[in-house]
Amino acid sequence: MPLPAHRIAVVLATAMLAVLARGDAPKPATGPDLSHAWPQWHGPLANGVAPHADPPTEWSETKNVRWKFALPGKAHSSPIVLGDRVFVVAAIPFGDPVPPVFDHAPGTHDNVGVTQRHRFVAMAIRRDDGKELWRTVLREEFPHEGGHSTGSLASNSPVTDGERLYVFLGSRGLHCLALDGTVLWQKDLGRMNTLHAHGEGSSPVVDGERLIVVRDHEDESDIQALDKRTGRELWKTVRDEKTDWSTPIVVERAGKKQVVVSATKRVRGYDPENGQQLWECSGLTDNVVSSPVHWNGIVVAGNSYYSQAMVAIRIDGAHGDISATDRVAWRLGRMTPYVSSPLLYGDTLYFIRHNQNVLSRLDPANGNPRGPALRLDAIRDFIFSSPVGAAGRIYVTARDGTTVVLRHDAENGVLAANHLDDVFSATAAPVDRELYLRGERFLYCIAE
Repeated sequence: MPLPAHRIAVVLATAMLAVLARGDAPKPATGPDLSHAWPQWHGPLANGVAPHADPPTEWSETKNVRWKFALPGKAHSSPIVLGDRVFVVAAIPFGDPVPPVFDHAPGTHDNVGVTQRHRFVAMAIRRDDGKELWRTVLREEFPHEGGHSTGSLASNSPVTDGERLYVFLGSRGLHCLALDGTVLWQKDLGRMNTLHAHGEGSSPVVDGERLIVVRDHEDESDIQALDKRTGRELWKTVRDEKTDWSTPIVVERAGKKQVVVSATKRVRGYDPENGQQLWECSGLTDNVVSSPVHWNGIVVAGNSYYSQAMVAIRIDGAHGDISATDRVAWRLGRMTPYVSSPLLYGDTLYFIRHNQNVLSRLDPANGNPRGPALRLDAIRDFIFSSPVGAAGRIYVTARDGTTVVLRHDAENGVLAANHLDDVFSATAAPVDRELYLRGERFLYCIAE
């Protein structure tokens, strides 16, 4: 039976959005085609879009939940998906509780004492039935810092190149595993001391044969590249930065790659071949968590803490300090994101205002609004996760367990507001006809 006209229109629109998403975003690293997977935090294109996914629009605890897996420990790192399995990390407390003894002062009233040893693990969960395939212990230790009451001890998301799994746990080291859970190599990169003991969160990225890691903290900060097969250091560049939590992106323009990192003092571009700094641009404020995105030669970085800031940088021809040059395409001083990172879907930039239930949408070319900001009334708590896009829809998940689904079009009308009985800070992972949501207690597979 032929499709009705309205269904044909939906199919064509979805296909066009997928082409736009692929064309305007950074290309995946060389190696296996991971466009149908969710191989890293923020997706295969590092912009929040799953170009081939079509997950459900509606769900609840009793509808469209294929399975829910009870997690053994808390973590705010996002799940990644490859082939028939989902990979997650967790920090599992064990042993008798003891009074906290920190060698780095907790610092502020909202830090909580960690009073037990923790077992840091990587796990693989089977996609079709939610069964645990393997669990590998990567480190056991008593954490040297406290943490924010809304944070976790395992907030760095893993990444895969399609052949191996890479897990960066900050002070707990960098780990390379085979896809069956066997540890191939491990490397201790040193202890990190974070601002106010708020914890660690930047995730690694794969670029060809390199694994790139950023370590911004209160001691000597750096960005470094390692041989992904052996863990051997290829280069290391010291950074004049304080604690930040942003994950870098790799951007390719005219056959030349750059690693772009958002941070408090400067947004910077580096040559991934040798770690040489190419350019820098001021404009952000303290405590940078949100990661940058790329559209058609423009990198957009934003944050919001003491004040609000967003800067769009034309990276073609950028060299040296470009803060006061025409390489800055536009700036924004309001409605900018804090923990959540922007979604770059087609030719529209979406982002959450601070941690609130307000979604802005802009033209990434010039920063002009694409209509007024949208208040997501169904959400009643902070939004720490980043919005994701799939099949012409936008998914925004809040800590209260609510996910609002909107159309990706000029109106961005609300399609559904779904609720699960958990607390969600991790970014969702849409793959095929499924959506994976990692809460503090459960990993959910949402599927019709």
